[in-house]
Amino acid sequence: MDTKIGSLDVCKADNHDVGCLPKGASSTVQTSSVPATTFNSADATLGRHLARRLVQIGVTDVFTVPGDFNLTLLDHLIAEPGLTNIGCCNELNAGYAADGYARSRGVGACVVTFTVGGLSVLNAIAGAYSENLPVVCIVGGPNSNDYGTNRILHHTIGLPDFSQELRCFQTVTCFQAVVNNLEDAHELIDTAISTALKESKPVYISIGCNLAAVPHPTFSRDPVPFSLSPRLSNKWGLEAAVEAAAEFLNKAVKPVMVGGPKLRSAHANDAFVELADASGFALAVMPSAKGQVPEHHPHFIGTYWGAVSTAFCAEIVESADAYLFAGPIFNDYSSVGYSLLLKKEKAIIVQPDRVTIGSGPAFGCVLMKDFLAALAKKLKHNNTAHENYCRIFVPDGHPLKAAPKEPLRVNVLFQHIQKMLSAETAVIAETGDSWFNCQKLKLPPGCGYEFQMQYGSIGWSVGATLGYAQAVPEKRVISFIGDGSFQVTAQDVSTMIRNGQKTIIFLINNGGYTIEVEIHDGPYNVIKNWNYTGLVDAIHNGQGKCWTTKVRCEEELIEAIETANGPKKDSLCFIEVIAHKDDTSKELLEWGSRVSAANSRPPNPQ
Repeated sequence: MDTKIGSLDVCKADNHDVGCLPKGASSTVQTSSVPATTFNSADATLGRHLARRLVQIGVTDVFTVPGDFNLTLLDHLIAEPGLTNIGCCNELNAGYAADGYARSRGVGACVVTFTVGGLSVLNAIAGAYSENLPVVCIVGGPNSNDYGTNRILHHTIGLPDFSQELRCFQTVTCFQAVVNNLEDAHELIDTAISTALKESKPVYISIGCNLAAVPHPTFSRDPVPFSLSPRLSNKWGLEAAVEAAAEFLNKAVKPVMVGGPKLRSAHANDAFVELADASGFALAVMPSAKGQVPEHHPHFIGTYWGAVSTAFCAEIVESADAYLFAGPIFNDYSSVGYSLLLKKEKAIIVQPDRVTIGSGPAFGCVLMKDFLAALAKKLKHNNTAHENYCRIFVPDGHPLKAAPKEPLRVNVLFQHIQKMLSAETAVIAETGDSWFNCQKLKLPPGCGYEFQMQYGSIGWSVGATLGYAQAVPEKRVISFIGDGSFQVTAQDVSTMIRNGQKTIIFLINNGGYTIEVEIHDGPYNVIKNWNYTGLVDAIHNGQGKCWTTKVRCEEELIEAIETANGPKKDSLCFIEVIAHKDDTSKELLEWGSRVSAANSRPPNPQ
């Protein structure tokens, strides 16, 4: 029997990768003496040290929700000139914002209060963990004198054990630091932050509420920039892996290469493109890697997503006699209910620090970017698969022309969205049908693209849009959010307005959880309709720049886009699109039925 990848009879791929220092984060090795700044006692505090460390690694905005355990800490964070406080409406959105910020800056940070704040932000931190994003989650903790006593504190579950929050975070962060004395605070904070950068995962830092303002000699000097030792490949393992992979691929007739989401955490995007340049292989991406590889590359053939791939991509990938997957995650969503037509013996799977060739052998301690760079020098040029793609490719059709004042169809909407994209824009796609509609957008050079596929938490995009836009104010973020998702996290549109962001939000109002309908329908998928523009107008309340409108037909859409890009280009623009409840992409219909079939498999016989 053939062993298949992304099918029911195959074990899940190992997702426990080890990341590298994010792009833009400080890893400078001091090669000459740098005069150290000595602080007076008022500035030589734990809080200011933490603030300086955040600024040093590239965090200039921190997303916060105040609570009595973190108020003094916030005083010292906002006293740092290079750090801006972005006050959020709730902790979940603060965490999502730090996630979005990390996607652009390479690292993000949020600050919440003990337990009630920590457990609220936990879901967002779990999402960042699943997406390999370094987020520093800082919690204002109990007074250090209360540890080890029998006291019961507020914001807890009523037990004198204060470790509940810590235990929850242990499964969704790669390091946890509980700072309840000053002697080891410097070491714990630096270890936590550096671990986040090295592992490309979130970390948890709890700081006693009475410690942030206390001066200590260890904080009296400007912190020396992190000098993180570069991770190295095992030389012999690398050579053996490259030799075996080159032999495997050079004897193939029509090999292809597919980029996965872990290209980001492995910092192997450039090496992946260089391999495509050198090899001539047809180049595709998994859906969760869209935006990681330039779509204007001459060998780019689209998104490989099994039965819902972009046109002609799956046919080329699945008919190949060898495929190299760099940084893939084969889960039930990315494999369309475990239905990919791939064979393990034809695949080279490259994870951030491991290479597996066919059914074996496997090589550990081999970094993805080193492997791809070295492999590029060993491969024969072979563009057979790309030539086959060019032979069968038929250009996309266009939606039927709408009649005057005809109710707006979603495919017509995205035809106009395509024209809005440029190097000065970035796309954020919410969990739902926006996944599928946005996958079909052709990204021009420099256009950003983000969505949360592995975790798929509805409502993620509101906070992520806030964070991403704050990280790259020079880009205009265009977000696509379903009405059901928006109802989960709508409040922080307020924070976008408050901070002068110029995002364009397209709110798709189709009356419910459309993605859930296509997996398993029921009355619970119908939601109460809101006056969404009225809600955002109320949030705006005449303070800041915000413009809202509803569109029901193509003519109104064209006018709204012209206004958003013209007179209101410096405002947050909220465009509510009224769509029919059954107006979905064909890809969602196919994907939903396959995921439903996977979810409804009967139990194995006992």
